[in-house]
Amino acid sequence: MNILILGGGGREHALAWAVLQNPKCDKLIVAPGNGGISQIAQCAAIEPTDAGAVLDLCAEETVDFVIIGPEAPLAAGVADSLRDAGILTFGPSKAAAELEASKSFTKAICDACGAPTARHARFTEAGPARAHVRLKGAPIVIKADGLAAGKGVIVAMDEATALAAVDDMFAGAFGGAGAAVVIEEYLTGEEASFFVLCDGETVLPIGTAQDHKRAGEGDTGPNTGGMGAYSPAPVMTDAITRKTMEDIIKPTMAEMVRRGVPFQGVLFAGLMIDDGQPRLIEYNVRFGDPECQCLMLRLGAQALDLMLATAEGRLGEVAVTFADDHAMSVVMAAENYPGAYEKGSVINGLEDMPETSFEICFHAGTTREAGRFVATGGRVLALTARGDSLRDARDKAYGLVDRVDWPQGFCRHDIGWRALPD
Repeated sequence: MNILILGGGGREHALAWAVLQNPKCDKLIVAPGNGGISQIAQCAAIEPTDAGAVLDLCAEETVDFVIIGPEAPLAAGVADSLRDAGILTFGPSKAAAELEASKSFTKAICDACGAPTARHARFTEAGPARAHVRLKGAPIVIKADGLAAGKGVIVAMDEATALAAVDDMFAGAFGGAGAAVVIEEYLTGEEASFFVLCDGETVLPIGTAQDHKRAGEGDTGPNTGGMGAYSPAPVMTDAITRKTMEDIIKPTMAEMVRRGVPFQGVLFAGLMIDDGQPRLIEYNVRFGDPECQCLMLRLGAQALDLMLATAEGRLGEVAVTFADDHAMSVVMAAENYPGAYEKGSVINGLEDMPETSFEICFHAGTTREAGRFVATGGRVLALTARGDSLRDARDKAYGLVDRVDWPQGFCRHDIGWRALPD
């Protein structure tokens, strides 16, 4: 079959790699793709949120199946346009994508179905929001209600930081995403990422991971889109996984059906685990990045079969097969990320990188110019490896990092430190 993946980051490179392991894939197009993806698939220079351009590309390439990677085209309703045109699609409708596109929508769903989450309040003006911060005190969490490319969350450890975040958001720091602000209680515990597939009725867990959001060692510094991840997450025991499914995931999916917006695609639950009790931090309606890189390396060819079963409404007929293994992904980012960073630096050492089911370099922000790889984004590479143990996966991943010759880049050297404290 001819398959189209929408997106151009590390997540989409990982999805493309996994799809190509499956013999069901005859032709793979990625739009717009990136420098690394261009080495394994055909890239198409279209905007993934432009439904008309996507439909035209599907017609030109006789596309049988579309996998939507990022949140923006989902929130723009591209999945709806594709399904209306009779094209098999993996990804939720615009209405169901509100689980990520609107923090307040998710909170309303949680309130309706009793899913445990942080106490919260929503504001559309700075004055009442500032008063709420002063009433509740710090630490406290300030979130832009809409999509902010993973950057619209400020974990404020003091009141001054929280008030500044409120002012910045209402002043337009995150564009339209900050037109409304959700203020939440600060949750304590250990974070984990939990991924399930849903075809509108059946829910199937497909893996866990832990992400490192902070830019600095020891989880310090500003929040980023993710500086590394590992899978599985040790904190997600069988008991906590069952509790998450019964108390959070299944009630949420049932409430979506009750509202007439059944969810079809991958649901990523960001959780806080404290004293064996999971609470929902937020939902994403697509694979996380860099968690996806770990999951795809572990899932391999079956990832396509699982996504097809989701899109065709037959998840009840399939199962996930995981080896007793571990994976780790270490992100290399441009200097000063997530602040202002320079583009255009040349990255050497990538041409001879291994590309196996145990070691691979996924590209997130690169292009190919004059036969060289050039950095074009903030998070640029995801060096990913799989091993029998997490320590083995870590050693392999950092071995890949050592092969990269890129003075303008940096990475954290402690990914996995909670599970491997030495």
